[in-house]
Amino acid sequence: MRFKIGIDVGGTFTDFLLSLEDGASRIYKVLSTPQEPSIAVIRGLETMASELDMRIEEFLQQVSVIVHGTTVTTNAVLTRSGSKTALLTTKGLRDTLEMRRGIREEQYNNRYKNVEPLIERYLRLPVEERIDHKGDQMTTIDLDDVEDGVNFMIQEGVDAVAICFMNSFVNSRHEETAAEIVSKMLPDVYLTVSNRLLPSIRFYDRVSTTALNSYVGPILKRYISSLVSKLQHAHFSGILLIMQSNGGVISPELAVERAAVTLLSGPAAGPVAGVEYAAAQGYSDCITVDMGGTSFDASLVRDRAPTVTTSGEIAHLKLALPMLNVVTIGAGGGSIGWIDEGDFLKIGPQSAGSNPGPACYDLGGELPTCTDADLVLGYLEKDYFAGGHIPLNPEKASRAIINHIAEPLGIDLYEAAAGMYNVVNVNMAAAVREVSVKQGYDPRDFPLIVVGGAGPNHACMIAQELEIPLVLIPRESSIFCAAGMLLSDLKHDFVKTYATLLNEADAKSFKDFFSQMKREGSNLVTSEGIPENCIEYTCSLDLRYVKQYHEVNMKVSTDEVEKADFDALATRFHHLHNKRFGYSLEAEKAPVELINLRLICIGRTEKPEIKPKAYGGVNPSSALKGRRKVYLPMQKRFQEVDVFGAEGLTFGNKVFGPAILEQVNTTTFVTPEYNLLVDSYGSYTVYLKTKEKEIENSVLNSSMIREENKIAAV
Repeated sequence: MRFKIGIDVGGTFTDFLLSLEDGASRIYKVLSTPQEPSIAVIRGLETMASELDMRIEEFLQQVSVIVHGTTVTTNAVLTRSGSKTALLTTKGLRDTLEMRRGIREEQYNNRYKNVEPLIERYLRLPVEERIDHKGDQMTTIDLDDVEDGVNFMIQEGVDAVAICFMNSFVNSRHEETAAEIVSKMLPDVYLTVSNRLLPSIRFYDRVSTTALNSYVGPILKRYISSLVSKLQHAHFSGILLIMQSNGGVISPELAVERAAVTLLSGPAAGPVAGVEYAAAQGYSDCITVDMGGTSFDASLVRDRAPTVTTSGEIAHLKLALPMLNVVTIGAGGGSIGWIDEGDFLKIGPQSAGSNPGPACYDLGGELPTCTDADLVLGYLEKDYFAGGHIPLNPEKASRAIINHIAEPLGIDLYEAAAGMYNVVNVNMAAAVREVSVKQGYDPRDFPLIVVGGAGPNHACMIAQELEIPLVLIPRESSIFCAAGMLLSDLKHDFVKTYATLLNEADAKSFKDFFSQMKREGSNLVTSEGIPENCIEYTCSLDLRYVKQYHEVNMKVSTDEVEKADFDALATRFHHLHNKRFGYSLEAEKAPVELINLRLICIGRTEKPEIKPKAYGGVNPSSALKGRRKVYLPMQKRFQEVDVFGAEGLTFGNKVFGPAILEQVNTTTFVTPEYNLLVDSYGSYTVYLKTKEKEIENSVLNSSMIREENKIAAV
């Protein structure tokens, strides 16, 4: 038997999905080890091996693929614990990291202060040189400046170097000259050269991204080296892939070289998995939300493609590499409840993490968390959390809420716990509005895919807040990102700045630039073991009206690239701009400006097959475990409700809300306003009772049709 494993390292738990050859899968969770994440990874693998009655060495010899998402680089930036980094840049521009784009980024915040650069000023070293915007040399590079700078770096003991010169994206000669000197004088230092990482316009974006890459590069290199060493020691000989922020995977070697592509590695897998789970119910659009132990991630999917941005940030630092548009807030099971200066109840962003964890873990934590509130309100069973592996202490949870929330506000325990539950739900709904309403989409038009260990407990109330009638809770909800990693393809992004009026673009140059990027992509993906016939390309253009600041990315087909019909492309841009922003300047004959050419190279990987379950009828009584009192948020009272064991539910089973569904690694709370239907893959469709017939028929019919098609194909 050959296995495939998806691993998602979170702030509280490290999640694993083990995919078997027969289509079955198993879920595992272990507490994360932030001081050395690879320890938790190996512990999880040992647990899998033990359950299969194997030694880890024997088990790993049968594992063909491991796809791994990491928070190592993310945490390094958030905690400012990255490598000591120096920057070589064009003389006169050493303060670009502080000046940023030269605008006040929070205009109405009188207390706003720019974020401190990752590289201190004394390590930002100027070099006499200059290339103009056309690529012509204006000032020869001063080699003495470069050598003096490197000697200073040696003296200061830097671990990493970033090189970013003005206009190097159009002519990289000076950067490459400096890189040669650095490599010769500091052969062991981690080096990032901006034209290799991000050959595109906008100097601040490029220097910030280059600095980020070098800042986290040595840390990621050490972590991956440690992980690879441990896996090799345990006789793993399969393929190891690393999750990227763009929703694709990459080889460890390329991940180390381009470390910044992993800065949002973990959350990026959620929308990828969301695409597949939504498609199983016949939906091409969805909103995915992931509530873990530390954070809450929200993302929007349109036409089976997660939305992508090239203007992202991490900790208010610009990251111009393509990444999935994921909004992250500090709202998880471990998020701490507190009272602000105005006596208002707040939840997060501070988290109790895995150590000491929520007060109910009884590991020394004394502050009230979202998990403590869920336990007090009856949503969690104290003897079945993590399948009983982590017994919960209700008394500790109650004491923490009373001491820090109830008594300061002059309310009782249950009012305080309900307040915590409601506040975190409102916070999460606000994050969903960031990826939907703020982008011009109505969240009510999208099914809400709710995942994460803590997510299903809050799914109905998030949907209520947003007036969303349909919620999908996947079978693998608790390790959704780990599942998404096994569904991801190899993916590389390329960009070429070609700044010109669209109607003045040269057709030959236009096509040649795309051809060059295709060759680079093909070489990379084939080097990672993907055959040419499994490679796909997606082309796009960054366009804007002249004098606009922001561009609009527009996909173009291979035929459109070959035809190079710029008038037709301009017409498409006008329509897209009108759809996106509610107006166009086509009637005014406003000129359209081309800024960047982009290409995505995708290497399709083999996906695990998930086998559907047989229809088991409507009645879920065989899965009934008992009853217990839970708090009903809209009714503001406790009520005894049915509790079901999720493992006993099968395709077609219908559960009337209110009810609780318990799995080993998560719990689903169905409020009185919703019912739940189990689909053919064991996932849950939760829907407003007012939409009962419409949604039930859709779920049952889509599942039945899939089965009929499979039988016909055989």
